[in-house]
This record gives sequence, structure tokens and C-alpha cells, in this order.
Amino acid sequence: MIGKVLRGTRVEGLLYYLYGPGRANEHVNPHIVAGWRHPVELEPALRADGGRDFRNLIGLLNQPLAALGGDGYDEPVWHCVARAARDDRILDDDEWAQVAYEIMNRTGLAASGDDDAVRWVAVRHADDHIHIVATLARQDGTKPKTWNDFYRVREACQAVERHYGLKVTAPGDRTAARRPTRSETEQARRRRWAEVPRIALRRHVTTAAAGAASEEEFFRRLEASGVLVRKRFSQRTPGEVTGYAVALPIQLNRTGEPVWFGGGKLACDLTLPKLRTRWNGGSGAPAGAIDSADRRQVWDHAAEAAAAAAAHIRRVVATDPNAAADIAGATSDLLHVASSVLKDRRLRSAADAFDRAAREPYARIGGTTPAGIALRRAARKLASAGTTRSGSTIAAGAMVANIVALMNAVAQLRAVQGRLAQAVAARSAVQCLSRTAASGVAAVSLLAAADFPRTGVPLDSAPVPGKSGRSAARPEPSAGRRPRL
Repeated sequence: MIGKVLRGTRVEGLLYYLYGPGRANEHVNPHIVAGWRHPVELEPALRADGGRDFRNLIGLLNQPLAALGGDGYDEPVWHCVARAARDDRILDDDEWAQVAYEIMNRTGLAASGDDDAVRWVAVRHADDHIHIVATLARQDGTKPKTWNDFYRVREACQAVERHYGLKVTAPGDRTAARRPTRSETEQARRRRWAEVPRIALRRHVTTAAAGAASEEEFFRRLEASGVLVRKRFSQRTPGEVTGYAVALPIQLNRTGEPVWFGGGKLACDLTLPKLRTRWNGGSGAPAGAIDSADRRQVWDHAAEAAAAAAAHIRRVVATDPNAAADIAGATSDLLHVASSVLKDRRLRSAADAFDRAAREPYARIGGTTPAGIALRRAARKLASAGTTRSGSTIAAGAMVANIVALMNAVAQLRAVQGRLAQAVAARSAVQCLSRTAASGVAAVSLLAAADFPRTGVPLDSAPVPGKSGRSAARPEPSAGRRPRL
């Protein structure tokens, strides 16, 4: 079960929408299943024309806000959507009511036995989800706390999963990247962009960071990729860069200015301090220019580094998983650079899918290992080598096949570590490549299996060709710490 928290300003507009026909999905038989009072007391009455009279419910929900006055939140309407998985059984109204009570109790907005809590209702207008609407003002005239409410919602969803035997989802560990908002998605659809700018920018930033060994090189690579870059400077120390933001030239706001995204708005590991920690992790000096005669060696070196990293994971996964701490992140670096250099959409999809598998919980930076350092050095050399040329295609294919084997090893590592979301992300990335037809990079990867003895890679590391088409697998959503029933 997934819970998503939103904030708004007008409770009446949200209620009108929940009882209306719906925009994205059809709303069927909207009704209240739970609330701070009995649902029968709160259900909007039917008018003679068949419509609903919301005046009483709106007034009741807004009363605590009026009593709180100007000391409340700027966005005082708390909105939570709780949705069951597609293959879960259909819950009845009483079960959905228990879901709502569990969420409100764990967030502390309406804890069990608290008669002065916020006022709220849970509306159901579809089989698979409910909407919880609350006004953020307690009935005793004080302001409720909403700190970490998303993670408390996640805890409630996991408790519900165990109680009702629903599909188990991953715990929340703050490794998920920021998802595009609905307005961003709709804008991309209207303007017929290939993808949402936030996603494209995250890929550009991740690839530039992987190919760079320093802050200066990082910004140069970003600008060379066509991304607009704006540095943030310290107010205390003139000239000191404390952060950055990026934008795409095609995305402009109403005043014609670029829409900027800070690194932390793209992913938790893309802030400038996190990137500086990565560059200072002992991976060496930046790679120089690569001659065409040396490109084959670059691909071979990357293939060997991937094979060595996979072997290292297999050695330590059962006894000391932390000994492979930074290999997952370094794998992501190599995969992003390879997809950028080869210009292959399957590799790009795999890199995007693998993204979450690379992150440590709660934005921690793990310790370095020789295998991880070797992977990051290989990624930078690969970025400097540029696109593949005649005579290096087989070497490029061998490297891709070795990366697939490495991703499988990372999936095993994450599973042993008990990190479900990261394990699912790694397996999804493998499927992006193994389910494609034997053409392009996939075919080259398989053909290169015959050349594996030259690079010391076992024959069973080659990816298995599958049915043509994109992977249907999706990373599991984030969740919270293990709850108590």
C-alpha cells in the first residue's frame, strides 16, 4: 500500500473534486468511510437536484482553522491518498476505515483517544484507494505538528499490509529520487516533450558527476551537455560556491525565465556537499584525453573493473556486505556514463531504473573500497574516451555484459542487506537490458561473450536475451521504519 501526502489551502475545493466526476480517473459512488465523527453524521446531504450540500461539512472542518487565526500553516489542508497495489484484494469500507484510523493515529494528527485532535474525513470513490482530508488546526486551539508525516504514513501502510495480508512494500529510507509533480507531467505532455525536465536534468547531473573528478570539471561537463547552470555563492565568504541549480533551456516559467532545480530537488545524493564527498573519496585525478588507439583499452579496462567488482561482491555478500559499500554507487556512475557514450535508449532506461539501487539509506555516504574506486576511475576514462569507434564495438559489448552481471550482483547484495527498494531497482535495471531483442547493444553484449576469456570474465556472466519490449518492472515506492501494531 502506498501513501502520498499533499498540502492545500481550500478544503471546499478538494471536497468538490473528491465528490465530482474526477479528472484522471472516474469517481464512482463517493462517500465518507471514516472521520473524527461517525461517517453518517458527516456525509454531505443530497439536495433535491441530486447534488450534494457540502456547507455543513465545510463549516465543521474550517471551524478550528478560524479559531486558530493567523497562527496556522500557510497551507492548512492536509490531504493523504492511500492506495492498494493492483494485485491486492479489494478492501471493504470498514477495512478502509481502519486504514484511515491507522494513518491518522501514527501521524499524530488524530491519535487514538485524543478528543482535541484535528478534524478529518476519509472519502472513498474507487475500489483501490481513499482520500483523507484534514484541516491543520487542533480543536483545543493549538497548531498540530506535521514533522515527518510522510514517513509516519508509510509506517501505517506497512502495518496495514501485515494486518490484512497485502503486498509488502519497501521501508522508507529516503533513497527515492524526487518524483515529477503532476503539473510537470502535464506540461511535458502538452508540449510533447520526450520526458519530464526534472528526470532529464537528474540524468544530466548524475552523468556529469560520474565523469568528473572535481567540482570545476563537473560544471564544465554540465554546461557542455546543454544544461543551464547557476551557482549559489556564500554570503559570508565571497567567491565560495555553496550550491548549484540547473535548468533546461526549453522549460520556462510564465515570465520567460528558466525553471531551476537545485541538486537536492533532483535526488538526495546530488547536493554539492554530497558530490564533493564523492570526489574526495580517493578515486584519483581526472582522466586526460584519450587517443583513438587507446579507446579499445578503455572499454577493456571498464569491462575488467566491472567483472572485478562483481567478483568482490560475490566474495563478501554472505559474510560482510558492508565491505562492498560503495560498489553500488560506482556501478551507477559507470552505467550512466556508458549509456551517455553509447547513446543507447536501453542502457539509458537501465541507468534510470538502477538509480535508487545506488543510494545508501538516509543519504549516507558509504566508505570507499578498491573495487568501487576502480569503477569510478573507469567511468571517468570512459567519459573522456567519447563514443565508440570501429574496432571497439566488441569491447563495448563486453563491458555492457559485465555491467549486467555486476547489476545482478548488486541486486543480490541489496537483498542480503534487507533493502527491498534497492534490490527491486537493481533487478528492474537488469530487466531493461535482458528483455530487449538481440539487436543493438544487447546483441553486441551477447556476441562479446565469446571474447570473455580475453578479459577474464566467466561465460555465464552474459545477459540472457528476452522478449522485445521495455521492462514492466518498477521500483517499489519508499516507506518508513518498521511499525508496531
